[in-house]
Amino acid sequence: MIELYISLPVWVQASIKGLIAIGLIIPIAGACSLAERKVSAWIQGRPGPNRARAWGLGYIPILGPILQRLGIFHLMADGAKFVFKEDVVPGHVNKFYYYLAPLVALVPSLCTIVVVPFGAYFDSATETIKPLILADVDIGILAVFAIGSLSVYSLILAGWASNSKYPFLGGIRASAQLISYELSMTLSVIPVFLWINAPGAEATLSLVAVVESQSQPGFWGGMWFIFLMPLCAFVFLVSLFAETNRQPFDMPESEADLVGGFHTEYGEFKWSIFFVAEYAHMTIGSAVFVLLFLGGWNPLPWVPLETLIAGLPMWLGGLMGAGIFLAKTFFFIFFFMWVRWTLPRFRYDQVMKLGWQKLLPLAIANVIFYALAIAVIELS
Repeated sequence: MIELYISLPVWVQASIKGLIAIGLIIPIAGACSLAERKVSAWIQGRPGPNRARAWGLGYIPILGPILQRLGIFHLMADGAKFVFKEDVVPGHVNKFYYYLAPLVALVPSLCTIVVVPFGAYFDSATETIKPLILADVDIGILAVFAIGSLSVYSLILAGWASNSKYPFLGGIRASAQLISYELSMTLSVIPVFLWINAPGAEATLSLVAVVESQSQPGFWGGMWFIFLMPLCAFVFLVSLFAETNRQPFDMPESEADLVGGFHTEYGEFKWSIFFVAEYAHMTIGSAVFVLLFLGGWNPLPWVPLETLIAGLPMWLGGLMGAGIFLAKTFFFIFFFMWVRWTLPRFRYDQVMKLGWQKLLPLAIANVIFYALAIAVIELS
């Protein structure tokens, strides 16, 4: 099977991988809405979505109760509701941008997956580890930042096109929050790429190169960057919460003071697209964190994937690499939900103060420290 795939033209291989990636992202983003309920119920000690059952299906022996306890009927009801519910459009909105905003929200999340590797396999012909990725470009992390940041335009468009006070304030908050935390996020990854780009070697910003750097022999070579650069990981993670508008940084929607924020005037299918996009961004953000700081598809620090899959069939090694990577990514999706249902929401002024007065100076000091440390190591 894998030999047949390799024999296909490059554009056919890219199309297949693209469809598989999109086919994974959309269901994962949809299932996150169910997981959100289950995690919140578990953390807050209340009954989760395990009581409803569909007529007929819920009475199937064995299978029906299992689906009920998993909350699958809630997920099915949500999907049917969003698709078939009456599409109400307020008369005071700017209709063109009103409809455009949900599409702008979804497109960046589906485009970002192109440069994010999601596993690896052992190529017995070349005796090397090859990444599972749509486009292994040298500017991978820049592409993630550049394309991912475009999603804020959907929030601004939604707030402005709604012609309403609370959505407009939500859009303004979204733009201010993005600017505040994008700087810290960018600065947090500079030490990582300073470390992997040794003087004299060909420079790269590829996410695959970051994982390869954490797969080398020796103490420093096999150490994950979360242990080598813990402050970088902390700044990146906090900024990631803010960039994905997750609590306690959900200022653009903040129902406590903005009703629903940027999506107040939205409903039905358009409303659901915003949250599919949010979960997709959360999934991609978790994947990038795993690649940068948790060794990517390597199972353990100082234990590269190659030691596990060498000698295995190519397809089995690829499944193992992708499985390890997805397991780490799913853990961080759970962590996002855990934080949401544990920490209270910040005030808007607290979010701005944390971004500009705390996180940004910390990120700058962190870059200076690691730049000096790496220079000393290289000169010694």
